[in-house]
Amino acid sequence: MSLYDFTVKARDGSEVPLSDYKGKTVLVVNTATGCGFTPQYEELQAIYEEFKDKGLEILDFPCNQFREQAPGTDEEIHAFCKGRFGITFPQFAKIDVLGENADPLFKWLPANTKFEGFGHSPKSLALIAVVKGMDKDYKNNGNVKWNFTKFLIGKDGEIISRFEPTVDMKTVRNAVEKAL
Repeated sequence: MSLYDFTVKARDGSEVPLSDYKGKTVLVVNTATGCGFTPQYEELQAIYEEFKDKGLEILDFPCNQFREQAPGTDEEIHAFCKGRFGITFPQFAKIDVLGENADPLFKWLPANTKFEGFGHSPKSLALIAVVKGMDKDYKNNGNVKWNFTKFLIGKDGEIISRFEPTVDMKTVRNAVEKAL
C-alpha cells in the first residue's frame, strides 16, 4: 500500500483520493486548535510557503481525540486556522486517528512507522506523563500519541519519516527539503 491507495473526506464531506497528490512530497499532520502545539501551524505554513512551488503538499487532519483539543465544526476549525495562522494548505474533515473508528489512512501510517520517543525537553517530559496516563504501553506501539504528529511521504507515496509533536520544526523543514 501507499498514500495513493487512500481516500479521505474534505471539509465539505466530498471524497478526495490521495492519488491526486501523486508525484508530490506530502506532509500529513493530525492537528488540534486548542493544543500546546497549535502554534506549529505558523511554522507549517512557513514550510508550505517555502516549498509548495517545489512540490510540497501539507495535508491537515484535525482530530479531537486528545483531551478534546479540536472542538467545533470543520468550518469553525478552518476559520480559526486561516484567521489566526493564515494557513493555505489543504485542511480536511475532522477524523479519528486512534481506535476502531480511526481513519484508514491513520491506521496505515502508524502501523508502518516506529515511535522514536518525545525527547527530554520540559515539554516532552510533560507530554510523556499525559500520554503514559492514556496508554501504559505507549513506548511499544506505533499509535499516534498526540496532536501534531507528522508523517513525511515521498513522491512515490511511501512513508519516509515520522515526527512526534516535540520534534523541532527545523528538523521537519530539513527533512522536507531533502525529500523534495
